[in-house]
Amino acid sequence: MHTPVTIIGAGLGGLTLARVLHIHGIPVTVYEADVSASARTQGGMLDIHDYNGQLALEAAGLMEEFRAIVLEGRQAIRVLDRDGTVLFEEADDGTGGRPEAMRGELRGILLASLPAGTVRWGHKVSHARGLGESRHEVTFADGTTVVTSLLAGADGAWSRVRPLLSTATPQYTGTSFVETYLYGADTRHPAAAKAVGSRSMIAPTPGKEIFAHRESGDTLHTYTALSKPQDWFADIDFTDAATATARIAAEFDGWAPELTALITSSDTAPVLRPHYALPTGHRWDRVPGVTLVGDAAHLAAPNGEGANLAMLDGAELGKALAAHPDDIEAALGEYEQAMFRRSAEIATFEGAEVHRIDSAGNTVHGLIDMFTQKGQGATQAPS
Repeated sequence: MHTPVTIIGAGLGGLTLARVLHIHGIPVTVYEADVSASARTQGGMLDIHDYNGQLALEAAGLMEEFRAIVLEGRQAIRVLDRDGTVLFEEADDGTGGRPEAMRGELRGILLASLPAGTVRWGHKVSHARGLGESRHEVTFADGTTVVTSLLAGADGAWSRVRPLLSTATPQYTGTSFVETYLYGADTRHPAAAKAVGSRSMIAPTPGKEIFAHRESGDTLHTYTALSKPQDWFADIDFTDAATATARIAAEFDGWAPELTALITSSDTAPVLRPHYALPTGHRWDRVPGVTLVGDAAHLAAPNGEGANLAMLDGAELGKALAAHPDDIEAALGEYEQAMFRRSAEIATFEGAEVHRIDSAGNTVHGLIDMFTQKGQGATQAPS
């Protein structure tokens, strides 16, 4: 089968690209490894920024639908010491430029905006190869293939499309999250719920931190960050939830019980989320007929920008293709040069902030200084 535009990956970036192409009347097919839209959970809250993610939604014509799923009053953040003392709390006057929404609901909006059959579920890519003359063949795990005139890899960290463009592979950053949930927190875990507050909370110390935010209802979603080598985590049996939870909580011995309860009282088994990144400033030479979007192009450790950048990538690529219908290579070159600059600027800025916090000697007060100087917090969940 031959399709003019093929997107690999039905995440936020790939779906935004598909939607913008659809608006402009450009036929597109999206292939996704998951067997259905509900095959797995889609993560927690995302704050969608007015300088990238919202611009993508505007290009997709979906701002009204987005506003309908925004969780009001979730933009502020509080910083706690390890003993539970509130050291800083950002006010939320409702006018911030980064409203929060659930990732799954945002993905649902994008899926609903596409014609039936646009996304082909249950298509896991095994490899892709060039055929010459800007054409590429994608082979799926079941042995079926598709040939396309334009291939867009929106298939995340371990992209099967990336090798067509680059030999770079993601490397472990030295830090991992352990993800837990508390349900019915206001009644079942009132002390932890009070510590988190109505929005988001972070309790950082050098090499470790607890970050939690309140999702729909009274669900608390926690990311416990630890700077440890992969071998350290490999020694923990995460199939044994009680043992794994106890081992992670032991790293926070002496912390306030309302904070460690976010780990020890989890209603779900702890899930390990190692952080990987591509080299900062990752780029490639132009290869006819193929490009990358989102994490496939510029994977970074969670910095609050991943989902936003992926959506903007998709929107900008879609607009470039619509603006150059008779010159795909011009469109891809224009998109890639802008995307390279955009992702490098974000990586450089975030890296400088992290270094400044680490070098402050006191992570808590370094973080407060950053929020105060910027005049805003960053409540983004991992992307």
